[in-house]
Amino acid sequence: MQKIKIEGSKELSGTIKISGAKNAAVALIPASILCDEEVEIYNVPDITDKNALISIIKLLNGTVTEEKDTLKIDTKNLQNAVIPEELSNKLRASYYFMGALLGRKKYVEIYFPGGCNIGQRKINFHLKGFEALGATINEDKDKYVIDAKELKGAKIYLDFASVGATINIMLAAVKAKGTTIINNAAKEPEIVNVATFLNNMGAKITGAGTSKIKIEGVDYLHKSMIEVIPDRVEAGTYIIIGALLGKNYIVENVIKEHLMSLISKLQEIGVDIKMEENRLIINRQGTLKPLNITTLIYPGFPTDLAQPMTTLMTQCEGISILEETIYTNRMGQIPYLNKMGADIKVNNQTAYIKGKTKLYGSDVEASDLRAGASLVVAGLIATGTTKISQIEHILRGYEHMIEKLQGVGADIEQIEE
Repeated sequence: MQKIKIEGSKELSGTIKISGAKNAAVALIPASILCDEEVEIYNVPDITDKNALISIIKLLNGTVTEEKDTLKIDTKNLQNAVIPEELSNKLRASYYFMGALLGRKKYVEIYFPGGCNIGQRKINFHLKGFEALGATINEDKDKYVIDAKELKGAKIYLDFASVGATINIMLAAVKAKGTTIINNAAKEPEIVNVATFLNNMGAKITGAGTSKIKIEGVDYLHKSMIEVIPDRVEAGTYIIIGALLGKNYIVENVIKEHLMSLISKLQEIGVDIKMEENRLIINRQGTLKPLNITTLIYPGFPTDLAQPMTTLMTQCEGISILEETIYTNRMGQIPYLNKMGADIKVNNQTAYIKGKTKLYGSDVEASDLRAGASLVVAGLIATGTTKISQIEHILRGYEHMIEKLQGVGADIEQIEE
């Protein structure tokens, strides 16, 4: 079994460069099949989710050429095919092929998407959007069959500002007849990245990054390119690590505007963060104040950083409170943090963290991607040896995490045990 082994309590110094955003890349790759020519995507993170998506494109008779962090994708000869469970189940973002194939071929057969078990993540908002555009949806056991003779623009209101639904409806609407309006759209930077990519192909999308997105359908999308934005969640994870262990510790290739909900919280509790144009310089401080966090849709505090932040809260003096409002099962790290010495109690979706507590190395499991990141943070600050199993969850979302942390002085390695 592959595990991550960490010898904790090492001061960290040096520079970590942030990779392309996982949550953007996993939408940009499926979006490429809407293009009638070839596309290039730069700054693609080297994560296992990328490989799963490439496998699906190849299944659909597309060609993919990889050169370092660049993907060249040609789907001129795209052929529709059933996306089987062994591919769709590898990641949640396989559902973006619903919108993209519906837009390109007007027909999709795909088994239910997979991903981390972090609570109910229904895709009913996506399906309602497809139906509004004129699609018929059938569930056949564990498979969706989505069919449309023609897609027509529509006014769509999302009951919840879902990132996935916003992007998926945008993909389906790009080649629909007429105009589509998405009201109460999500505003995340990753949506802007995808809209820019489509517009570079010749799509007519306005309002991305606001709560109202307008899409005027087009018939043809031409050759284009896009660069994946820096990963704000990866950056946030390393910023949290720097707040606990950093000395002249630098996180570079960031868009600080994407990180202000985290940065402001850390500055509020006493972390020394200096902001430059595209990098942050962080120095650990002796005492951290307690804090309260409620996860919210962007630009609020991101749910994807709540789990790593839980570990930091164990090192704050007093009672800190974390309320999770997005997902129903995002506390998978807490039993393991308590095993390591934390004092955390959970009531429904709220965690009460009593600090400061000393953490001790232990054998723990990554129940999901961000819980795994939380345990990496815990292992780095703990006394003694921590071994994390089920690391495939972590490798799904963090490019070369072990090597990056080794580069700033962490005693961390991947082992077989």
